Amino acid sequence: MGKESIDPVVLIKITLIQYTFGIRSMRQTIKEIQTNVAYRWYLGYSLEEEIPHFSTFGKNYSRRFQNTDLFEQIFQRVIAEIMEYEFINSESIFIDGTHIKASANNHNSEKETVLESVKYYEKELMKEINEDRIERGKQACKKKRKPKKRQK
Repeated sequence: MGKESIDPVVLIKITLIQYTFGIRSMRQTIKEIQTNVAYRWYLGYSLEEEIPHFSTFGKNYSRRFQNTDLFEQIFQRVIAEIMEYEFINSESIFIDGTHIKASANNHNSEKETVLESVKYYEKELMKEINEDRIERGKQACKKKRKPKKRQK
């Protein structure tokens, strides 16, 4: 009776377009997809088909992917394939040390892997979802609780 559902693969591909091309908001990503034939082809949409509204993406994201590590799994799979086909030479590895804590006090340190870009995009997406919900007269989504850190 309702609208046709969106293929979850399309939702993931939209996120890949956003991340790959550095588009900062889902609204802008959808606008880009509406006008870019290459993006439409990649997603499997013809020129006549309507691209999903950005709020539809947000609702689907919060229902299907929020609080999952799906995007991390995809990233790890891509890296595994790259390594398998030897597109990376593992003799020299360069990393960005921007978010690595200094080891000035070895007794008061905590090792933590932070996926900054994933957190940034999730935060921006939730911001857009909440703005849309408020525009439609609904309450904003509640923030997810951070799990308590274990003491060592």
